[in-house]
Amino acid sequence: MAPKDRNEPTGPSVSPQEALDFHAQGRPGKLEINPTKPMATQRDLSLAYSPGVAVPVKAIAEDPSKAFDYTTKGNMVAVISNGTAILGLGNLGALASKPVMEGKSVLFKRFADVDSIDLEVDTEDADAFINAVRYLGPSFGGINLEDIKAPECFIIEQKLRELMDIPVFHDDQHGTAIIATAGLINALAITGRDMKSAKLVCNGAGAAGIACIELVKSLGFTPENVILCDTKGVVYQGRTEGMNQWKSAHAVPTDKRTLAEALDGADIFFGLSAKGALTPAMVQSMAKNPIIFAMANPDPEITPEEVAEIRTDAIMATGRSDYPNQVNNVLGFPYIFRGALDVRATTINDEMKVAAAQALADLAREDVPDEVAAAYQGSRPRFGPNYIIPVPFDPRLISAIPVAVAKAAMDSGVAGKPLADLERYRQQLSARRDPIASTLQRIVDSVRRKPKRVVFAEGEEEQVMRAAVSYVNQELGTAILIGRDDVIRENAAQAGVDLDKPGIEVINARLSRRNGFYADYLYERLQRRGFLLRDCQRLINNDRNYFGATMVALGDADAMVTGVTRNYSTVLEDVRNVIDARPGHRVIGASIVLSRGRTVIVADTAVHDMPNAVEIADIAEETAGFARRMGYEPRVALLAYSTFGHPQGERSERIQEAVKILDKRRVDFEYDGEMAADVALNPKAMAQYPFCRLSGPANVLVMPAFHSASIATKMLQELGGSTVIGPLLVGLNKPVQIVPLNARDSDLVNMAAIAAYNAIS
Repeated sequence: MAPKDRNEPTGPSVSPQEALDFHAQGRPGKLEINPTKPMATQRDLSLAYSPGVAVPVKAIAEDPSKAFDYTTKGNMVAVISNGTAILGLGNLGALASKPVMEGKSVLFKRFADVDSIDLEVDTEDADAFINAVRYLGPSFGGINLEDIKAPECFIIEQKLRELMDIPVFHDDQHGTAIIATAGLINALAITGRDMKSAKLVCNGAGAAGIACIELVKSLGFTPENVILCDTKGVVYQGRTEGMNQWKSAHAVPTDKRTLAEALDGADIFFGLSAKGALTPAMVQSMAKNPIIFAMANPDPEITPEEVAEIRTDAIMATGRSDYPNQVNNVLGFPYIFRGALDVRATTINDEMKVAAAQALADLAREDVPDEVAAAYQGSRPRFGPNYIIPVPFDPRLISAIPVAVAKAAMDSGVAGKPLADLERYRQQLSARRDPIASTLQRIVDSVRRKPKRVVFAEGEEEQVMRAAVSYVNQELGTAILIGRDDVIRENAAQAGVDLDKPGIEVINARLSRRNGFYADYLYERLQRRGFLLRDCQRLINNDRNYFGATMVALGDADAMVTGVTRNYSTVLEDVRNVIDARPGHRVIGASIVLSRGRTVIVADTAVHDMPNAVEIADIAEETAGFARRMGYEPRVALLAYSTFGHPQGERSERIQEAVKILDKRRVDFEYDGEMAADVALNPKAMAQYPFCRLSGPANVLVMPAFHSASIATKMLQELGGSTVIGPLLVGLNKPVQIVPLNARDSDLVNMAAIAAYNAIS
């Protein structure tokens, strides 16, 4: 049996020195602790510690559940090890395991926003380890046991689960079992097998191996059809050599004594053992369409290349990231704990494990988003023999797995705080990893209530087709793809995109019965700008932006999204030739910036190069209105390099004049300027100017020029860790949104939803 039962990312190879430098640079290690409350003043310290801290102390003493409200307990997991089975390195001791445990804590935070800290317990005695951990319940919401050798790991987990009222989860066992089971569910479906009759052989009777066969049996496998093997052969009833209570529980009545004999005619192989344990002859002896999960790390029991030389009908999974179908524990433990913590589960039971496996299996069957496809260097994986398990960087994991786990905890009666609205919980989970999800959710909900017809102008592009399908799948309305029908169908087939579903329309502009009417409309608009009728007919026939924008202008569609194949300014000019500004409004570009829990709208980021005072006032009004439609009460700061006259300059005078214009207009929102960005955003800096009209930090920033707006938002996105949505077109009489060149399908869907929302509002 290999020293490593668990499967986690192997990734690209790195040099020893590179790895040491990575861990040593800056602050040594991979973790630090930062306060979540301000600690800048004496008052802050008085609230955080003495005397203010006495108040929550008394509240928790009276009601222990208040610890979840006033402390980190509800989002804190301890990663605990004694270092007796470190990755593929074996027993190197508690201290040597610390880099791995720190890494595990980082993964908890990175993938599921679970706070975690590592604890290394320096003992190999199971009872001593148990006694060291059992009293930590008040500190944590869950315990993740790690890198503890068998059979002590079984004893430790079982006893701690009995002694503690929080989840105790040995990831080396259950993590691999859950991910492997998810892949097995899909492999069975592809090969048309039934759990009741399928024959499975598991080689490796350590923590992960035994957990795997326990989980597949709970899923529905017939116990007699599951054979466990170790280094001494088949674990059969009556065997005495090398046995323990955990192996004995899975002994079967059989006359097979070797791994080779057990695999003859078997449907499935689970390997959690060692390189070379599965031979070509054994593979050849397996049943038709064998399912082979060779999960030993870093080297599998047999490689996919070796299997491919023997037979072409096998479905394979390994623990390696450089092969398809990686059984990777990071797909499980962060999200399982996320769901368990959020319902205050007292344990992680079999129902929750099965729910996690099924949710993973279901996710692998869905269409793959661009974020996942990008990792495959442009080759988009599709559900099938080479894609039966999701990949760790799939952004949908955070909203799929915890929901399934939380529901299973509630259904099985181990949830201390059941959730009333699982759909709202799903939305909250998305927002933990993706700030855009939180901002867009209200928009999406509104559009679902009033679905809209949206034109996707560049319909022959793969990401546009995928966005159209996603738009329809999210029940936002009808997606209209503009392009040549045969080309769209051919491209869709090659990309594995299913367009044959209600809600997707394909329109060839040249063949449309409406193109003559559209050309007449366009000619009426452009005839005094040098365009002949034949010019307008050519634009309608050949230019999808003109055709799509005219559809929207004349009410044949509600909104349009475009921009994948052309630069922003070119598309904007085309659209402006078809659609006017709303009466009394100015067309501007506004970008939504999400950073550290704050949302700020920045304008103008797309249209006005060097606006004068009147234009700046108009931009402020337009952006304030947009902020209200997005659900924010605007506090508008007109920015400059100076603050209220210091230092003076010509450009600042334009901002000052714009403020005076807004004064005369008697607008109904807060505004002030000119001011520097730090004054607008930092309440302490603003407090130095008690006459400032803003009641708090600005949430709308009006820039003095297009170039400063564009530079600021792009720098924030690249250097500041911010998320930027936009620029969004605001002020058009009909809703059109332009995405950046080569935008992803998710960007297109977001913009389409915003365009559809604008059609409502």
